[in-house]
Order: sequence, then structure tokens, then C-alpha cells
Amino acid sequence: MFILSSFKILFSKDKKYYQSLKNLLGFYPGNLSVYKLAFSHRSSAGEHSSGIKLSNERLEYLGDAVLGAIIAEMLFKKFPFREEGFLTEMRSRIVNRDHLNKLAIKLGINHFMPPMDVTTKNKSAYGDAFEALIGAVYIDKGYARARRLVLGRFIKHHVDLDEIEGLDVNFKSKLINWAQRERKKVQFELLEELDNGGKRLLRVRVLLDGVELAQGEDYSKKRAEQIAALKACESLRLE
Repeated sequence: MFILSSFKILFSKDKKYYQSLKNLLGFYPGNLSVYKLAFSHRSSAGEHSSGIKLSNERLEYLGDAVLGAIIAEMLFKKFPFREEGFLTEMRSRIVNRDHLNKLAIKLGINHFMPPMDVTTKNKSAYGDAFEALIGAVYIDKGYARARRLVLGRFIKHHVDLDEIEGLDVNFKSKLINWAQRERKKVQFELLEELDNGGKRLLRVRVLLDGVELAQGEDYSKKRAEQIAALKACESLRLE
């Protein structure tokens, strides 16, 4: 089977593309079309005969879920004694759009994509393509291969977890500053105090124009608000 696949690649008109993906992923793709779709941003996407634009948005949606599960499992095992809030914050720092954009450029994913205007580049196109690529690998090779790729090739060689852990990101300020620019009202409310083995566990929620966005729990009110703000930033996809 491997010999047949290698023979097919050798005489394919996409031989250089296959090799470029092999250099990026560490293996030859099976279904090349799904990888090409992963690099098709909506700003430069073609159109299907049905009139629907063919872009990487659906693969991005899938890759986001797969990547989130892989990172969550990795952090759960790496930090066995840390609380849920810490794990959530670490995952957010790894998969946020700014970090994924930088990681995608470091990996050379930008070279697989068609030319885009400056405005598109400054947003999240490369990070979106990174997630879509993970979705493509999942479709083509399955979860186990996608997991090995993320952990063994991308995270291991290109992500410094100690550096990320040391970052001091104020998500509450980030959310409030965004809301001020958008002329929206942000509120933090204490919902309840729980007795957790003799310790006082606080649950807070954050509201945007009176609508709940997220909740956070911690033994410190300040920390609980940070966790709620982090989750709100994730739901709003704030960079």
C-alpha cells in the first residue's frame, strides 16, 4: 500500500505540494483535497457549482474542537494538582488567535495560502488555517495521528509551556477595554459562596449588556472574575 502511494505521489502533478506537506506534517497526506481546502480562506475562496463558497471555515470549526481536546488532555496530565481555572487559562493562552497566528507563521503555513489583502492578514487568517489543518488531519488520518502531530511536532518543538505559564494576562481589563470601544456595558456579579471542605469557593458571572456571558469559580473573588472574563473573551473570540 505504501509503495503504491509513493508511486502515485512520484508521478502526481501535485508532487511538490505533497512533499511540502510532508515536510510540515511528517507524513504524506492521503486526501490532498481536504488539505487544500484547509488553506482556502474565505477572503479568497472559490465557489461550488451550488453557489456556496468553498472555504476552510467548516474545517476550522472541526479543528478548533479537536485541538481544544488535545490541549485539554495534555494540560490535565501535565498539571495533575492544578485547579480547573488554571487549566482553562493555560488552554486559552495556547489556542488564542494571536498565539495561533504566530505559531502558523513559524510553521510556514502562510506559504500554503493564496495571497490575501493586508486587512485579512492582520486578523486571524493564519491561525484559522492552522485549526483547519488540524481538522484536515483528523478527517484524513484520524484523532490519534492528529494528536501525535499536535503534541509531538508542534507543541514539543514550537511552544514553551513554561513561558506561557509565566505570562500575566489581565482578561478582565481586556474585556472591559473592548466593551468600552464597542460602547457596551460589562458587569461582574457574585452569584454565591460555597463551602468546599471548609474553604469559601466563590462563583461569579460576567454580563454584557445584561446578558450572561460566562461564569468563574475560585477561592479568590479577583481570580474568579479573571476566569469568568477569560471564558467571556474566548466566547467573543477576542485576540
